[in-house]
Amino acid sequence: MASKCENEKIPTQQKGAFFSFIKSIATFKGDLSSLTAPPFLLSPQSVTEYSAYWAEHPTLFVAPAHEDDAQKRVLSVLKWFLSTLKQQHNNKDEVGKKKKMKPLNPFLGELFLGKWVDSAGTTELVSEQVSHHPPATAFNVWNNEHGIRLQGHIVPKVYFSGTVHIDRKGYGTMHIDKYNEDHLITMPKVHIEGLMSASLAPELSGTSYIRSSSGYTTKIEYYYKGWVSGKRNSFLATIFHDKHEDEPIYVAEGQWNDKYTIKEGNRQNILETVDVNTYSRTPLTVAPIQNQHHLESRRAWKPVVDAINQGDIFAVGQEKSKIENEQREMRKQEKREGKEFPRRYFSLAKEDPVGERLAEGLKNTSMKGAMDAHHMIWLWDEEKYQQIQDNRKNGIKSPVHSRFDSAISMGMDSTGSSA
Repeated sequence: MASKCENEKIPTQQKGAFFSFIKSIATFKGDLSSLTAPPFLLSPQSVTEYSAYWAEHPTLFVAPAHEDDAQKRVLSVLKWFLSTLKQQHNNKDEVGKKKKMKPLNPFLGELFLGKWVDSAGTTELVSEQVSHHPPATAFNVWNNEHGIRLQGHIVPKVYFSGTVHIDRKGYGTMHIDKYNEDHLITMPKVHIEGLMSASLAPELSGTSYIRSSSGYTTKIEYYYKGWVSGKRNSFLATIFHDKHEDEPIYVAEGQWNDKYTIKEGNRQNILETVDVNTYSRTPLTVAPIQNQHHLESRRAWKPVVDAINQGDIFAVGQEKSKIENEQREMRKQEKREGKEFPRRYFSLAKEDPVGERLAEGLKNTSMKGAMDAHHMIWLWDEEKYQQIQDNRKNGIKSPVHSRFDSAISMGMDSTGSSA
């Protein structure tokens, strides 16, 4: 009988590297994100692109801005949040083809910029790798027409305990202008199945929260085998008024990658059945690679991605090493000169009053522990953003970078061409 590894068609010339990788994972004591994975496991996508999953359904993203009832508004935020999970954590693409699940590790300063244009208007995205050790990706998603925005940062810590676990520190905050309302969003944990077969499949576990300044909290519990149904990718979410967790207002349960039901309180009558498979994803518009800033993901990683798509594992290793070695030399030079790499859109903050206020009272959560790993709080810097906008309009190039950033914030039209 063929082994699992043989069934997964690990390239013959890569089997030695794969088993060495497995051994290193099992014995490594630090953060696994610093390990280099065999080229054939790599996805042609950088971690900075994962920020796009927050708004691939723009109509759901902006929906809370048009719900006047506070309880229903919190439910609307939950439905949007659940819609972000499937494509982000699914090991198959939309046509059922198995995806390579090990994304490219971003370099410091890496950018991913884009926009969605549909019936919700224009929703914009800026994602930036603000730290490399430890890795941290900051993001800002906004739709000015509907007065809603989401900003945050994710700091993944990867470790091995029987299987690979990803503990995602950091958090997001959604602000709705019309109601002057904020929602704090924490992240579920992830563990990776199928490591020995090289067929990686992420599963969500643990508990995450969405807490609103309107006085309501959503608690989401994730189950590998299901709480009632025994199905994989199951969850149970309860919405309750703060300090009254035993009196749920809404209960949602089912599978975050398939169907789930919404019930009112502890009643059995179903208010709504949601099938996430029916959601239509709006394509993200990104500037043509030749028009992108040299720090933007798809331009910087293009030689690596081309090699991955061509199945040339040797070229993958060579091109990836070029980028990594260049980054190491930049860090050495900065250290010699006593300089620090300038973050382009975000700034390191000593505190986040909004996040801290909303985090008060959440179980197993604190701004100095579960949410801001390594005590890093990265916030969107509107002054930096406006300065970049003004410089572009006035034809002034950055003294640090040789090109303007592309994408919508830099004058990209709906076709992806720079204005």
